[in-house]
Amino acid sequence: MRVTLIYDNTVHREGLKSGWGFSCLVEVENAPKILFDTGARKGTLLKNMEKLGINPKDIDEIFISHSHFDHTGGLSGFLKRNNQVKVFIPVSCSAPRAAAEVVRVGEPLQIHENIFSTGELKRVEQSLVVKTGEGVVVVAGCSHPGVGSILQSASRFGKVFALVGGLHGFREFDLLKDLSWVCPTHCTRHIAEIKRLFPEKYIPGGAGQVIEF
Repeated sequence: MRVTLIYDNTVHREGLKSGWGFSCLVEVENAPKILFDTGARKGTLLKNMEKLGINPKDIDEIFISHSHFDHTGGLSGFLKRNNQVKVFIPVSCSAPRAAAEVVRVGEPLQIHENIFSTGELKRVEQSLVVKTGEGVVVVAGCSHPGVGSILQSASRFGKVFALVGGLHGFREFDLLKDLSWVCPTHCTRHIAEIKRLFPEKYIPGGAGQVIEF
């Protein structure tokens, strides 16, 4: 699988724009292309997609982690470019009007073969889970339910070996010791500490970063 960071607080690739928020493209072999979250501003989202060579019309589905503006702000602008997508939202999130289909997610859900949602945890956020040959990769928006809760929920689909996304307020660093990879992005407050503690596991974030598992 491949994860391409489109929208982040920092920039990894020159020429892209940073912004408060998060979005990434998740590509899994023999599965639809999934846009995970849409950042805060449609202009930043769409311009970064253009520079990364990602055509909105090639996106099949959108997975919204939670309702906060920095994860949903670009959605309306994206849907003006491509409204033939299926959008997965947690039940607490308002449904977009322009999407071809909206799926409200409460409980853990299999979206496709080897692709799952943790379900809406603590009535606030869902995370995307992808099962690979090495184990399970988790993509999180802000981790508001807590990294421990997210990893525990994701572990029902297999052994978690990688975590990508925002880790808001996260300080329980021992939770990362059994992972092979961690890419802390967006709202993660202690990125420097994660890098210091786990230099062999750490993957830098930033718009334009491409991670292959």
